Amino acid sequence: MSAESSTLARCTELDRRLVAAVKGIRVLGMVSWPARVQSAFLAQWHKGNPRLPSIDYARPGFAQARAEIEAIHAAADATHPVGDYIRRSADSWRTATLMLDAVGDAEFTRHSIDLYGRPGSRVPGSELSNTDAARHFISLADELDHEVLAREADYCIPADVLREELQGQLDSFFGREVVRVEVDDQLISKAAAGATRIRLRSATCFSEHDRSQLLEHEAFVHTLTALNGRRQPQLASLALSSPRITATQEGLAVFAELMTGSLDIERIKRISLRILAIDMALNGANFIEVFRYFLDAGQTEADSFSSTQRVFRGSPVEGGSAFTKDVVYLHGLLSVHTFFRWALKHQKLNLCRNLFAGKMSLHDVVALEAQFDSGYINAPNWLPRWIRHANGLAAMLAFSLFANRIRLDRIEAEDLVLAV
Repeated sequence: MSAESSTLARCTELDRRLVAAVKGIRVLGMVSWPARVQSAFLAQWHKGNPRLPSIDYARPGFAQARAEIEAIHAAADATHPVGDYIRRSADSWRTATLMLDAVGDAEFTRHSIDLYGRPGSRVPGSELSNTDAARHFISLADELDHEVLAREADYCIPADVLREELQGQLDSFFGREVVRVEVDDQLISKAAAGATRIRLRSATCFSEHDRSQLLEHEAFVHTLTALNGRRQPQLASLALSSPRITATQEGLAVFAELMTGSLDIERIKRISLRILAIDMALNGANFIEVFRYFLDAGQTEADSFSSTQRVFRGSPVEGGSAFTKDVVYLHGLLSVHTFFRWALKHQKLNLCRNLFAGKMSLHDVVALEAQFDSGYINAPNWLPRWIRHANGLAAMLAFSLFANRIRLDRIEAEDLVLAV
């Protein structure tokens, strides 16, 4: 056996140990709120006497798992690309255990920031921050004609009807009953996706954009990458949602919405509002104050509660703390968009396809290119339709690269009239 083969065999064994060690660590599941909390809060809100929600979080304790994760981290070869991948993943899971061990306390927020960043973090390739980007998109959305934006929202698709529609499309794409679509009356968010199941919130009105976003974002990115990851014979961890891949995974999912015309300006506004709400919470706003912020921004009471609980899940609701995960949506979108443009410029669009082989970060897909080429990591079995058509993808990215050189602040209306 060659030295490289021996190293890879060692990496595969460490990866299997890591998958076993993190089996019981479910970040979102352990910080989620029961649906009854929303009913109780809104009942008090309607009485004019709102009260801060009270959540009892389970604390299983991850000291034993953390010890094994740290041992795996120490045993992995930092000088080898796969060893470095394992070390990065182990470090991310270790931080997640520390965060979950502090659930409900202010210390939770510090570890959350270590994993997901903060609203004031810099946007890749720019001196602007996530909050700068959020304010830009909110301002742009508010300037548009709300009557035009509201027309599509008048059409309501009930959860049961949407479930049947999505199930048919997923059976056609993945194969019959590979992925199940279910309606869940305990779900606070509109939808949630796993490797083999997509859940929809019951008694909810879904729009045409919601339907497209669920397909492109949840099914054809989150579920698809999990299923492709499960087909990896050497690195089983590529099927897991390691906290460190969240920015790339969510960014890729929103980018898929953008590429397929599923992303509307109101969706970007909702993502941006969450970033500013996290910033408010970190600066002292409590649950009720953030809830009012979403209401004032035009969200319904149910959606405002859902948005606010996303900000505070796992952390104290009195103010000064937050779960910062939702910062990654806009940050990840901008990062992934930049990465795709970089890949086109350097003739490496194959790296964009490799992103779908499992759940990985942008760093991983570049660092592990040789392992894809050698066959140690399998190419993705399923790919979204929009990335299978390389010519269309290349055209969009090429146009984007050139259009970015045009300075809008130097263009007057007369210039556009004279140009046609």
